[in-house]
Amino acid sequence: MQFAKRLEPLQSNVFAVMDIAKVQALANNRQLIDLSLGSSDLPVESHVIDALAKSLDDKSTHGYLLFHGTQDFRRAAAEWYSARFGISVDPETEVLPLIGSQEGTAHLPLAILNPGDFALLLDPGYPSHAGGVYLASGQIYPMVLREENDFLPVFEEIPAPVLAQSRMMVLSYPHNPTAAIATLSFFEHAVSFCQQHNIVLVHDFPYVDLVFTDKAQANTNPKSLVPSILQADSERTISIEFFTLSKSYNMGGFRIGFAIGNRDLIGALRRVKAVVDFNQYRGILNGAIAALNGPQSGVQSTVDSFRKRRDVFVNGLHQIGWQVPVPKATMYVWAKLPEPWSNNSMQFCRSLVENTGVAVSPGAGFGKSGEGYVRFALVHEPPVLEVAVEKISQFLQL
Repeated sequence: MQFAKRLEPLQSNVFAVMDIAKVQALANNRQLIDLSLGSSDLPVESHVIDALAKSLDDKSTHGYLLFHGTQDFRRAAAEWYSARFGISVDPETEVLPLIGSQEGTAHLPLAILNPGDFALLLDPGYPSHAGGVYLASGQIYPMVLREENDFLPVFEEIPAPVLAQSRMMVLSYPHNPTAAIATLSFFEHAVSFCQQHNIVLVHDFPYVDLVFTDKAQANTNPKSLVPSILQADSERTISIEFFTLSKSYNMGGFRIGFAIGNRDLIGALRRVKAVVDFNQYRGILNGAIAALNGPQSGVQSTVDSFRKRRDVFVNGLHQIGWQVPVPKATMYVWAKLPEPWSNNSMQFCRSLVENTGVAVSPGAGFGKSGEGYVRFALVHEPPVLEVAVEKISQFLQL
């Protein structure tokens, strides 16, 4: 049986290898502490669950859900965005429901790229961004992120021949895996650059709320801590932004997100989506409406929980001599590997889980420039993170 060549780059990845290593650790009676996946362990707010539960008894929610039936959710998303960033958007033409932001980043290349066109992606970056490009038979140009540049790409390093064939750029700040943040001035530069070169600018924005203030920022409006790409492209000339309820509202398993941006891009993505699926169960959208419209104290509680976990884990690593930076955002710690592991993140992660049961993500899994790093996901309570640090300390002394 012969398969399409576009499947070749999707056949294997280091995370599949790590899954095997985790299974093997369990088989060897290791107690697994999984810090490899960014799946929140925190609960969904009760008013969100109540809205979804009430929908189950409503027979009108049991059928297919077409675009018109998502109107209430699109309005809620538009109102949430306007309140958050001070920009009005049209829920009919500039908002689209998604099955998580990953659906958007995977499907949008099908609407933009012709075979052989380039997509400009962050390296290291979220792996699914590359998957959609491969499915569209596009080429990837990795924009290298360096610590000395605050893990921001330098657009002027992109070769002219690549720019001539580039049709889209994907950014994502706060950034997974490095936890870096970007300023409005950086986004303004990105918008200007993409306008100059006729490139669609995509911003994946799952960590919009997971940003940590310090004492000096105690009175800062949290809504201003990280910008939206549309604040730099208020006319929506070339930009589209993806949001998810997986992180802020702990609704990862519900698979609900949305896109906001240029109406032509929204329309093109809607056409691709219409071929692939209808929409989620209406009850999920009702729960999402309750999340966006309801009390936001749960979001702050989530941020506070991850801040506390960050402090406990980073302080623990510092105490055992592993000097890692304190992340300003996300649920991750991006750590440069100590010797003798500095050039083999995959082997470090495999050995760590085999010997201790602590599973983390190898930096190489996020791109070539991620080699030499590992990513810790802070998806356990502080006492478990303290045990993880103790086990890591014992491993480093082997």
